Amino acid sequence: MRRVGIFGWGVVAPRSPNIEAFAKNLESSETWLTPFNGFGPDNFLVGTPTFNLADYKPWIDARFPANRFSQLERKMGQPTQYAIGAFIQSLSQNPGIEKELQELGTKAHVYVGTGLGDLPTIQNISLDLYRAQRRWDRFWASPERNGAVRQWRETREPLPGLPPEPSTIEEVERDKAEDDWWHFWAGRSPELREYLEELREIEAIGVPDEGDVESAKLAVIKEKRTRNGRLQKKWSAPEPPWNAVSSNVLWNIHNTPASQVSMLGQITGMTFAPVAACSSFGYGLKLAMNSIRLGEAKAVVLGMTDAAPNPLVVGGFYNARVISADAAVSKPLTALRGTHIAGGAVVWVVGDYEHFTQKGFKALGLEPVAVGVTADADHIITPSKEGPTLAIREALGAAGCQPQDVGSWDLHATATPGDFLEVQTLRDVMPESVLITARKGTFGHGMSAGGGWELTAQYLGAEAGKVYPTPLAAPELNKQIAKVHGRFVFNQGEAAPEGCSGKLSMGVGGINACVISRPWK
Repeated sequence: MRRVGIFGWGVVAPRSPNIEAFAKNLESSETWLTPFNGFGPDNFLVGTPTFNLADYKPWIDARFPANRFSQLERKMGQPTQYAIGAFIQSLSQNPGIEKELQELGTKAHVYVGTGLGDLPTIQNISLDLYRAQRRWDRFWASPERNGAVRQWRETREPLPGLPPEPSTIEEVERDKAEDDWWHFWAGRSPELREYLEELREIEAIGVPDEGDVESAKLAVIKEKRTRNGRLQKKWSAPEPPWNAVSSNVLWNIHNTPASQVSMLGQITGMTFAPVAACSSFGYGLKLAMNSIRLGEAKAVVLGMTDAAPNPLVVGGFYNARVISADAAVSKPLTALRGTHIAGGAVVWVVGDYEHFTQKGFKALGLEPVAVGVTADADHIITPSKEGPTLAIREALGAAGCQPQDVGSWDLHATATPGDFLEVQTLRDVMPESVLITARKGTFGHGMSAGGGWELTAQYLGAEAGKVYPTPLAAPELNKQIAKVHGRFVFNQGEAAPEGCSGKLSMGVGGINACVISRPWK
């Protein structure tokens, strides 16, 4: 069976714009979380990534036309930009690997996914649409531009579907009532029908079937723009709501980070976005290892990326009752008050060990040996006991590793009541000697990137012969959890134990991934 190694990595995380800062920050037991204040003043702490796309401008300018950077800056949302930064970093540990990925042709793949997608871009564009729709409806519902309203005002006769007048609604609900009222009447405006007929005639202008198509197309675009301007001026109308929807909503779908990495890296093999909630990185690693061992790829650029915390995500997690909201750091394995949302990215260059080492490239960290993946097929949020247990046993078996061979283990541990069950599940398989870490109190919970950060921290520590500290102080350990297991990494760190290392991730919907790694021999 082909061995697999990591030949490059990059990170964008809270307080960590790059992999070097990430490694340095891991030396400290301090949290990287900061106040959110996305709703105005609030009591949430989050992991906001430190990032500036301009840091990568020289690299991009050296390879692409001058307008490429500004295009990425204007059109690409946070997940894609973070993934670009992490990818460029991943080419620096082994000089020459960028060229090798290109020369591999279809034997180099790109698997870069996301946990929630580019919600900030969707939120901003949705708000633009809402405001434009509100202005539009109010304009065409106005009596001076709506003969149907003027006629109704004379009779006040009941109409099917007519909403209550906003003035009759309590103030707390009046915004929604205005939206309903204006939308109802705008839909009945004869004047709006006239406007739309004139607009239809403008949009019906096509490219002539004679002459040069490209120049004719540009002339048609210019003519339509001119006539549209006259139409707006004639009616003194606001911009139609469909003009308020940025095309960026199309350019930032879930596979965009993967496709942009493939374009910037000039990597021509299979490219797509694996998505498996909080277990995404482990699932992606499983797919990468499978592709290499099946001979379908020699290398896979593997990554996960999440936008910075925004109100949609923080509010959603809060109402799912899984997020801490008391302005204090909620550490895993302590009071179990809830997790902290975080954003950023992680990218690894996963490669065929023999192929890359023969070319002089050096493998990093640990050797990923096996990944066990399972589904609970049970609860929408709460992990089961059976699903993660099966993932652990599957990974151990595939790695040829016995429980007593495991020296250290990193938990998914989200500082929720599920921490207790996770430790209990682990101890049903592992001996009391295993050294356990839990790091979401450090950098928070990146929906897809978090598992990759935790694995990278594990690999970086092993490379340095140690296990980095966590924010957890020994007296803070939950007493019930302490009865189940007593050997945890606290705020001082420890020497790396001998043996294999394990990492479990448990995703929303009961998606589990367990990664078993070992030191390089």
